Amino acid sequence: MVDMPIKFENVGIAVDDIDAAVAFFTDLGLALLGRDEVSGEWADTAVGLDGNHARIAMLQTPDGHGRLELFEYIHPDAIPTAPTLPNEIGMHRVAFSVDDIDDALAIAARHGCHPLRGVANYQDVYKLTYLRGPSGIIVMLAEDLTRER
Repeated sequence: MVDMPIKFENVGIAVDDIDAAVAFFTDLGLALLGRDEVSGEWADTAVGLDGNHARIAMLQTPDGHGRLELFEYIHPDAIPTAPTLPNEIGMHRVAFSVDDIDDALAIAARHGCHPLRGVANYQDVYKLTYLRGPSGIIVMLAEDLTRER
């Protein structure tokens, strides 16, 4: 077997309002690295859609290890789907560690985003919750209770 290095790049999420999604994730603490509009033959080939034209935004976690690429389709039209449920097969959620889950939830609430049920305590190791973010994205927030502040 050939040793092939692999590196995680990002998670891409289609949204219906890129400005609202960028505002939500930057308020949570991600940094906006850049925005662009992409189209052309290269985009059609890469994505597999004829006439592919989208607005994109790349965000990064403060530690530099996680990136999130958001895209809003201009063409072809985005196809609305029912919000993903936590037990459905496929792309499920995006998760973030936060210093203070209550602070993070207050920020999320300003964007109209609230926990699906509540905040759970996992064996006094994590406080965590799932919430419905912009465009119905499931976002997990977790506070490490063992980390010294």
